[in-house]
Amino acid sequence: MRDRWLRVSKTRLLAILTVLLGFFAAALAAAEAAPQAHSDPIAPVILGVTGLLFVALLGRFSARKLGLPSVLGELTIGIIAGNLAYTYGFDLMLLLREGPHIFDTIQQFLHDATLGNEVCNTLVDARGRQVLSILGGPSGNEYLQIAHTVDVFSRYGVIFLLFLVGLETNIEEMRQVGRDSLMVAFIGVALPFLLGVAATYLLASQVSFHTALFLGAALGATSVGITVRVLEDLQQSQSRLAHTILGAAVFDDILGLLMLATVTGIVVSGGIEMGHIAKVVLLALLFLGGAVFLGPFILRFIIRLMRQLDLIEAKMFVSYLFVMVLAWLANLSGLATIIGAFTAGLILKDAYFVHWGPHEKHAYSIRDLIMPLEVILVPIFFVLMGIQVKLETFLDWQVVSLAAGLLVAAIAGKLACGLGASRGSNRWAIGLGMLPRGEVGLIFAAIGKGLGVVDDALFSSLVLVVIITTLLSPPLLKIALKDKT
Repeated sequence: MRDRWLRVSKTRLLAILTVLLGFFAAALAAAEAAPQAHSDPIAPVILGVTGLLFVALLGRFSARKLGLPSVLGELTIGIIAGNLAYTYGFDLMLLLREGPHIFDTIQQFLHDATLGNEVCNTLVDARGRQVLSILGGPSGNEYLQIAHTVDVFSRYGVIFLLFLVGLETNIEEMRQVGRDSLMVAFIGVALPFLLGVAATYLLASQVSFHTALFLGAALGATSVGITVRVLEDLQQSQSRLAHTILGAAVFDDILGLLMLATVTGIVVSGGIEMGHIAKVVLLALLFLGGAVFLGPFILRFIIRLMRQLDLIEAKMFVSYLFVMVLAWLANLSGLATIIGAFTAGLILKDAYFVHWGPHEKHAYSIRDLIMPLEVILVPIFFVLMGIQVKLETFLDWQVVSLAAGLLVAAIAGKLACGLGASRGSNRWAIGLGMLPRGEVGLIFAAIGKGLGVVDDALFSSLVLVVIITTLLSPPLLKIALKDKT
């Protein structure tokens, strides 16, 4: 009886969500038809961002109902909604799809350039004229505000996401995971990178060297959260296999971020110079080491100054300020902001807030307080990434072949990383556990697109790799673990 009630409730909830989605679509259409009806200039931004968040909620609900990771639901609903809305002529959706290019154009325009020429040069096809028409129309300013706000919120979401990843990483455990995890992580980053670069050159010889480097780096990413959920379902979260995979994932994150810093430095500098590469790697290591060494002393001093605040206030203010300052310092050092966010998570722990009593007795942890921000902002990032996937790019056979090549490189590289584990280990399961790209692969793709080295077709190909590897891993991992048991 209870199962029947749950099925009915889910059906009703899905119907309600569908109706509300229709309401938001109608509201957006009405906003386009009568943009001057808003007396408050922020009202269109509220409507646009809330509508996008609701689309993310619908995707998350659908994924959970199908037993899939939330990120896939949010990404897929973004792809569907973005391409449908673009097909039916929603002007706002075009700006969201072309966001990074348009923001670069506005920046160039502010430096004494002609807006029309810059738009058409940035978007070389008919989209340039269409964007110019939208920006010059009566609703252009409102749409630009919405697109820019969504972009900023999504970037904040990525920062908080990496902060939470770092928060869940225990440095002491990293020192104890041993040789297996380190070798698995090294192979799992290096081999997909090499295979990705090779596949890019074989299937798209016209692609620049910088683009090939970035595509290879994106394939080295791993999202282990999906694997953890499978291990918990099979009651193996405390097994030696789980510890090997989790330890490898930690090292994978750090090696991947170092690779990202190196590749980004090469792209920005415009060439490969061993001195410059060594400088970037050294700078990243100094940033990580300096932050880990000096961070606790700075944190204790700041927390001591905030003793008059409530515990929740102190944890929120310190956490927010610390992650933002480190993200800014990372960018100032020539690294990605997410490296600073991840480092902040590595350093900041509840145990520093001793003035309010033992942290085990605190009503709320740092994770509990930051999680609401992550829950709201991260789905916006995933939906926006889905919106920017242009399905029309797959009409080009060369794009399809390159996507297939990258997918093969992504799968083969991660499966082979299981060879880094010692004999007697379930190497097949370890490789499958490292297979999902998830949110980390999307972040790499987004950074590449922002730097201008990953175009629309390549971005869509990387998103396809993320979706397929994330879908393949859970069922295959379950089969590998059951066969072994």
